[in-house]
Amino acid sequence: MKVQGKQLLPQLLVALWSWAAIAQATTHTFNWTTGWGNYNVDGNYERPVITCNGEFPWPDLKVQKGDRIQVYLTNGFDDRNTSLHFHGLFQNGTNAMDGPEMVTQCPIAPGDTMLYNFTIDDNIGTYWYHSHTAGQYQDGMRGTLVVESLEELAFDYDEEVVLQLGEWYHDTVDVLDAKFMSVYNPTGAEPIPQNLIINNTRNMTWNVEPDTTYLLRIVNTGGFVSQYFWIEDHDMTVVEVDGVYVEQNTTSMIYITVAQRYSVLVHTKNDTSKNYAIMQKFDDTMLDLIPGDLLLNATSYLMYDADGDKPEQNYVDSIDDFLDDFYLTPIDKVELYEDPDYSITVDVVMDNLENGVNYAFFNNITYTAAKVPTLMSVLSSGDDAVNPLVYGTNTNSFVLKKDEIIEIILNNNDTGKHPFHLHGHVFQLVDRERTYDDAIGETVHPFDVNNHNPFPEYPMMRDVVYVNPQSSIVMRFKADNPGVWMFHCHIEWHLKQGLALLLIEAPEEMQETASQQLTDNHKQVCQNVGLSYEGNAAGNSEDYLNLAGENVQRATIPSGFTAKGIVAMTFSCLAGILGMCTLSVYGLMGVKKSEEELARDLGLDPVIVEKESVGEANSAEESSVTSKHTKTTI
Repeated sequence: MKVQGKQLLPQLLVALWSWAAIAQATTHTFNWTTGWGNYNVDGNYERPVITCNGEFPWPDLKVQKGDRIQVYLTNGFDDRNTSLHFHGLFQNGTNAMDGPEMVTQCPIAPGDTMLYNFTIDDNIGTYWYHSHTAGQYQDGMRGTLVVESLEELAFDYDEEVVLQLGEWYHDTVDVLDAKFMSVYNPTGAEPIPQNLIINNTRNMTWNVEPDTTYLLRIVNTGGFVSQYFWIEDHDMTVVEVDGVYVEQNTTSMIYITVAQRYSVLVHTKNDTSKNYAIMQKFDDTMLDLIPGDLLLNATSYLMYDADGDKPEQNYVDSIDDFLDDFYLTPIDKVELYEDPDYSITVDVVMDNLENGVNYAFFNNITYTAAKVPTLMSVLSSGDDAVNPLVYGTNTNSFVLKKDEIIEIILNNNDTGKHPFHLHGHVFQLVDRERTYDDAIGETVHPFDVNNHNPFPEYPMMRDVVYVNPQSSIVMRFKADNPGVWMFHCHIEWHLKQGLALLLIEAPEEMQETASQQLTDNHKQVCQNVGLSYEGNAAGNSEDYLNLAGENVQRATIPSGFTAKGIVAMTFSCLAGILGMCTLSVYGLMGVKKSEEELARDLGLDPVIVEKESVGEANSAEESSVTSKHTKTTI
């Protein structure tokens, strides 16, 4: 009996702790209404921003594991839908609360309200929330979320500070998007931000106490650019990434992509005679063009002496000396998952479709939302739910079985870097190849299953990882969270271009789970926006394998045409029209000019005009603007 008692004691303690945690759990209720207001975020330009209850910025939240969150989100816009996603939360058993529109919910119509209601059972650490509709979070609809643990952490600190990094545009997303997703931007060059920001401002001042340990929670809530971050003459000890606590690793600089989070310990000095620079720097390799007036570095101020001089910018000699998160080890030391039950290989390509607009593709499919939110297709399709055809040919959907080990091999055929996010999970990053630089003649280097780097014993785990240019990453996770989970590039411009796929995880279990069913409010949101909450991707609720009328991507460009050819043809046509107009004007005026004079008036090289007249001009393919990510701007 004594032995049995010893065995039961730990179980009893766990049960008592769980009961105590439940007893302490709190329900946090928020009533938020979206709207527009004007705000000068970067100190240089006042512009419209999305407000919460008429205020900006949106609130930062702090809760404890086991707490319940209830957000009544009212769409206060009069001309657009909205949604809300709590980034990084697993939403285990509550997939309908995950937030991406037309994936797990219908968009919220103007004047309508949706209740996001869930308990945080499986997450601790640093998170954030944002709209998952049409890039709205780039206009300010975003905030941070910290989930504290009742359990003792593996480190000590005196004070906690949240730093929200990002980039800022002087135009709203609507204005930028009209230029970005346009035939006049056939290379897909992303809009260039005007500034880097920190805590929704620039040149922030942080007053610190000497000999104090701060837990700095750093969140990149931007929509495009990765950043380098460091504090002059101060080390940072990384203790958490994306909600995963890791063995301590000290560094002088971190590299943080959009949507990533780092928690670091910073211990201040005893000497208060000097103040120090807090530095942010653009990863300018992600910019197709660097405008002459763009400041690549942004400086904020770590102030030991509030009355002292503010520090100057702190440049570094080498930007290569930053923490490589691949080598971080989770405290839990989760061993490398076994060989996968299901391996998915996807190739990333940026290319143009028939309308001349540049799109992003996984395996030649640019994500096109279904007519019915995919979760609702799962719940209404019965036995057909295990058939990926139900979810459409343009959603790039993969059906996963419960508890399978899933591997995603991602080959990046693009010359740009991409941060990828998986909803509902953290994953093991088991391989990341270096950058392959086309500027020095290197070509795309896809993952080779027969010849690759050794996989780590205890891989780093997080929910956002980046892939290098023309390179590859390999990720593994366990399909232990039934739901419809989006996997997408978190550069918001690339999500607009369609760089996403869906993982339909354990659909039969979802149908059988009470907490996964739609609430009356959920159904009403769909009705109020004019959408069905039953049917397949085409909206067919009679025959779930009949996709007639589904949403599909535009047709591909006819054989022989390329992005360069389209650019050349477009500008050739424009030049031809301009030339005809000019000739007509000169003709009406009775002005006689030589061919060379006319060419100069049109801004053309008379030698080229002469060649064209005898049929010796280069082809449109050879004389055009360069293709995507070769430093061409809009």
